Amino acid sequence: MTREPEFDFIIVGAGSAGCVLANRLSAKPDAKVLLLEAGGRERGLYHRTPAAFYKLFKTKADWAFYTEPQAEMGGRELFWPRGKVLGGSSAINAMIYIRGNKRDYDDWNLPGWSYTEVLPYFKKLETHFLGPSEYHGGDGPLNVEQRRYTNPLSQAFVEASVQAGLKRNDDFNGAEQEGVGLLHVTNKDGVRHSAAAAYLKPVLSRPNLSVLTGARVYRVLMEKTRAVGVEYRHQGQMKRARAAKVIVSGGAVLSPQILMLSGIGPAGSLRQHDIPVIQDLPVGEGLWDHLALPVIWHCKTSVSLDRAENLGNLVHFLLGQNGPLVSNVAEAGAFIRALPDAPAPDLQYHFGPAYFADHGFTRPAGNYFTLGPTLVAPQSRGFIGLKSANPEANPRIQPRYLTEQYDIEVLRRGVELAREIASQKAFDAYRGEEAAPGRDRELEPYVRQYAQTLYHPAGSCSMGRVVDAGLKVYGSENLYVIDASVLPKVVRGNTNAPTIMVAERGADLLLSGGEKLQHGPGLGGVSQGG
Repeated sequence: MTREPEFDFIIVGAGSAGCVLANRLSAKPDAKVLLLEAGGRERGLYHRTPAAFYKLFKTKADWAFYTEPQAEMGGRELFWPRGKVLGGSSAINAMIYIRGNKRDYDDWNLPGWSYTEVLPYFKKLETHFLGPSEYHGGDGPLNVEQRRYTNPLSQAFVEASVQAGLKRNDDFNGAEQEGVGLLHVTNKDGVRHSAAAAYLKPVLSRPNLSVLTGARVYRVLMEKTRAVGVEYRHQGQMKRARAAKVIVSGGAVLSPQILMLSGIGPAGSLRQHDIPVIQDLPVGEGLWDHLALPVIWHCKTSVSLDRAENLGNLVHFLLGQNGPLVSNVAEAGAFIRALPDAPAPDLQYHFGPAYFADHGFTRPAGNYFTLGPTLVAPQSRGFIGLKSANPEANPRIQPRYLTEQYDIEVLRRGVELAREIASQKAFDAYRGEEAAPGRDRELEPYVRQYAQTLYHPAGSCSMGRVVDAGLKVYGSENLYVIDASVLPKVVRGNTNAPTIMVAERGADLLLSGGEKLQHGPGLGGVSQGG
């Protein structure tokens, strides 16, 4: 009988979190690490070119999930792109670098996870163009740039927002989050800098790190409550590998599915699928996501990005990593309190100097600009469940969008404020007719019909419910979840940076044996630069 390979750590999923863990854990020379990824490697121009991110949707680099029909959204099944590639969703996203609000982390009320305690990990992960400071790091693996190209319409959005009463904010990750400004991006020299590029590629030559692509993990192997390895399919064959510690980093959709297939989850649901119950936990519950809404105007000039895909701009990008194709489309943003009693910003704007709706699949003729009010403190909660005990079947995704009237009200108010911003003098040279929703359309039906995910699902294996503050699954031994699924409450902003921070802290906890649960980061045998 072939002996199953043995490792110190098996990491399930090479997304943003998995790439961090592979780097940091394998930096310990005597730690043998296996990283398993169902997808392949980043290849081709679309992965490199910031403006082409939406062209990666529904390709082999995307799981291309769909939600269950949403009762409060006319029965729509919403498209959920998630990265199926080294780097995970950081390899197909819009590269926006936002940490969230300080209050978010303090409200978690978990030992070791307050804003003061996580800030050193945010600094550790980044090389920021502003340089090292109280809020930023200067020698971390992930490169954060000020975009090499910014469209004039994005500058107009910032000026119009100031004219409408917002304050200018040049760093949403600094002293304060509120205000309006240009967004920072995870680019390096004008090219996408995914978690795979930042953390994984520089260390692939380490002899103690094994990376296997095209490996779909079916379940964690459990001996009673102790995790001892994983079972996975690779090149059409079922295989097993054993480890002292198993880390599930499949993201907010796949991590709960893998746990449930392994016998860890809601007992009633597991029994319905004839899965023996090892641990009865609310796996999959508490799912949250940010909804966005397109508010679009015709642009009177040809300055928009709608026709940026041409040979001249492609040459400009290929030869100098500059020009319109360096744009991440969502170039500017704002954080505001749409409702006056909000304790922190409840609304985020993503501004794009182009027509952006339906995930970029709809591209009408003409020139446009889009203000995207985004619900960043949703009250609606959903779940991830099993459709089948077949590991190859997609899980059930039920976000229960807009089940709380509060969420509708914030997005409705977001449309009104977008109109106020677009009416300012700074847009006079560009603003044409409102293309969507249009002045005659009622706003609540528009919200229900056209809101879509902003690609930030989280919370389905929450700290305090499924894993403890050390990221270990309750009632288990040697089993951890480290990814966006552990975020217990909303983060007001794009979730890639928080996910990388969680993985940095998780790696530190694993390497220190949990001793640093209530302390700041140490090197743990890991170099700062990765």
